[in-house]
This record gives sequence, structure tokens and C-alpha cells, in this order.
Amino acid sequence: MPQLNLTKTAIAMIHVPALPGTPQNNLNIAEICHHCQEEAKLYRQAQVDAIAIENMHDIPYLKGKVGPEIIASMTMVARAVKEEFLGPIGIQILAAANQEALAVALAADLDFIRAEGFVFGHLADEGYIDSCAGELLRYRKQIGAEKIQVFTDIKKKHSSHSISSDLGIVETAQAADFFLSDGVIITGGHTGSAPDLKEISQVRSAISLPVILGSGITVENLEDFFPLADAFIVGSFFKEEGHWKNPLSFKRTQAFMEKLNSLRLTLQPNECPKS
Repeated sequence: MPQLNLTKTAIAMIHVPALPGTPQNNLNIAEICHHCQEEAKLYRQAQVDAIAIENMHDIPYLKGKVGPEIIASMTMVARAVKEEFLGPIGIQILAAANQEALAVALAADLDFIRAEGFVFGHLADEGYIDSCAGELLRYRKQIGAEKIQVFTDIKKKHSSHSISSDLGIVETAQAADFFLSDGVIITGGHTGSAPDLKEISQVRSAISLPVILGSGITVENLEDFFPLADAFIVGSFFKEEGHWKNPLSFKRTQAFMEKLNSLRLTLQPNECPKS
């Protein structure tokens, strides 16, 4: 299994079409898998470093759990994507279905998951998301999935954090570090919104974990964020007109990777990402 090398790494999103049983579903499993394979093929041709698959179109999302049809479907999708993309692959299952994501990752031989609500709680549009670090990492141990990295959102987008407003993002990151996260994800306020440069810098100075940026990174602002982050999760920018619902754009993806590769050339040799 390839290991995800978090050294200025581009993690490209596959937003899986609406799955069976969800309100907007109009494709069967074979059609969904084919769609995701085509996106994985485009990403491979554009030479992105890693992929993350996510059931983005399953709106409105369930809170903290999904049905067996979603778990089975995401496992099929993950296996299909692996046929087209040989690099590291991760998964997120919305909303906060973190144990299910781990189970799929283990079954499909994936490399990492993106977990919501790892430390502290927050109010999302699905409802209250409780912290899950203790249960999630015990579950990872119980099913023998320790090789799967758990990257964790802090002060997550699309959420209210007033209940923990006396704690800043640095304290939240330190708690995630203490609770054995494999890396923290910092986002803006919503999909396509860039994180705050000052907050990223503060978090990076306070913890030893990898810092991953989870929204709003574009070819135009990449140079600003490049020195501060270890990885960049990119979804919206890779789509036509920069909107997450649109088809993937090879031109935009290629332009981003060309910019990222040019910035990588400025690194010292011992900092360069592995091929």
C-alpha cells in the first residue's frame, strides 16, 4: 500500500454522485463507479498526488451514521477508483460517519480517512456533532486498521462553534494532537472558502502534526498558503468554473499541479515530496 506523503501534497476530491436511497440518486452502482473511475483517470493523467472520495451529493446528510447501502456503495466506489489510480486514496462519509469510513477504508485497502468531530463538539447543519476520538481510535484498533491514517477537521466549515468559543483554533489543534490525530485539517467557513492565514500559522507553530488545508485553495492563492501547509485538499477549484457541482476540468487540474510543482522546486532536497 502506498503511504500518503504529506509534503506539499495535493489531495484531489471525487464527489461521488448521489448514492442509492438518497433523495437525488438517479444512477445505479455501475454507473456511479464508472463516473468515479473517469474522474480518477483524469486525476491520474494530471498527476495529482492523492485522491479522497466523499459522498458529497447525498444531501441532506444523516448525522453520525449511514445505512448499509451507503457503506456497500462506497466500498464498491473505492475499489473501482483503486483500479484507475495507484497513489494513496482516502475517504470521508458524510456526515461524521467516521467509523463507517474506517470500515470502508479497511475493506477497500485505502490509506486514510477524513473525520469530523474528533475533539470537542460543534453544531452542524445536520445537528449536534459530538466528539469521537476515543471511540474512533479504539474502533480502529479493534478492527486492525492502525495503518489507516485519521486526519481530523478542527473548527470545521459549515458549523457553529459558539459552544466552544472560549477555545481558539490553537487549543483545538492541541487537543487533537493530544488525542492522537494523524493530522489536522483547517478550512474556511464554507465549501470553496479559504482558511485564515494567521490561524494556519498559529496552529503550525503550536503542534507537531501535519497541517492540511481543506477548502478554498486555488491556483491563484496557492503560493500564499504553500509555506504554511503540508497538504492541500482541493475539490471546487478542479471543477469547471470552480464550482463543486460541475464536471471536472483537466485544464484547471493540470494548471494547479504545474503551479504546485513549480513551488516544490523551491524546497530544500530533504523537503521534496516523494514520487
